[in-house]
Amino acid sequence: MDLTTKYMGLELKNPIVPSASPLSHTVDSVKQLEDAGAAAVVVYSLFEEQIIHESGELDHYLSHHTESYAEALNYFPEPDKFNLTPYQYLDHIANLKKSVSIPVIGSLNGVSKGGWIQYAKNIEQAGADALELNIYYVAANPNMTSADVEKMYIETVKEVKSQVKIPVAVKLSPYFTSMANMAKQLDEAGADALVLFNRFYQPDFDLEKLEVVPNLVLSTNWEMRLPLRWIAILYGHIKASLAATSGIHSHEDAIKVIMAGADVAMVCSELLTNGVGRITEILKGIENWMEENEYDSISMMKGSMSQKSVAEPASFERANYMKMLQSYKTLI
Repeated sequence: MDLTTKYMGLELKNPIVPSASPLSHTVDSVKQLEDAGAAAVVVYSLFEEQIIHESGELDHYLSHHTESYAEALNYFPEPDKFNLTPYQYLDHIANLKKSVSIPVIGSLNGVSKGGWIQYAKNIEQAGADALELNIYYVAANPNMTSADVEKMYIETVKEVKSQVKIPVAVKLSPYFTSMANMAKQLDEAGADALVLFNRFYQPDFDLEKLEVVPNLVLSTNWEMRLPLRWIAILYGHIKASLAATSGIHSHEDAIKVIMAGADVAMVCSELLTNGVGRITEILKGIENWMEENEYDSISMMKGSMSQKSVAEPASFERANYMKMLQSYKTLI
């Protein structure tokens, strides 16, 4: 079976790509991903806060008026608690490029279009084959309009694209008033790929200590339905490559997002839970399914269940909601 696919211009041997996670913290762990069959790897993110920490600016902003909101200091780890400093991150990219043959995709996690975007160029110079821009922003200011938020995203992408020549993917959330229009704007801004979707990690309350605490819950495969739907809608309407992330745990999940129109299926929680050997098993499952269903290649499958290809395209929109409710009525 021909499992090759193309993702933002990169020729990949198959569509399984581990997303940014602790699994890429060391050269040895990335080698294990490659040996298991990963077609590329997205390296653990370099955060905007890390770069600001390095320059000492964050300390200034957090220390200013601490008598008014000292609790803000608790929300950021100390510099030595970060996984990698900015310079170590660049060295890590360079070492990975010397050690593995699969494409290495750097990752920047931030939101402003300040000086930290210079690190996009630094990541390119370190040898990264592409860059994933993980824009993580919670629009908590009630005076900020949806248009303001969208403008910030678009300007950030344009600024990054102006700094680098390597392909740039944008990992974004589904929380936009018009997801399809936002995808179109990002496409026009020069994004080479859209990664759907970022999972916002929601905080929890500790009722004993009466504190707000971080809360990380790994994905389950039902979460795949949101990217599945939007990839199916966007396929064929934008030039950018499409990557599915969140909730991909099996070969069936990977096949579904490919048939929706994804170029790659990004895996994380499944590998953290059950080990990197799951990549091999997922690829074998894809091959077996393709053989049983007489598909010769990934390209033959891609987009075959997208909105523009299915007999009932309205199923991706409101009609599916109505049909679902009606199906429960028949059970009563």
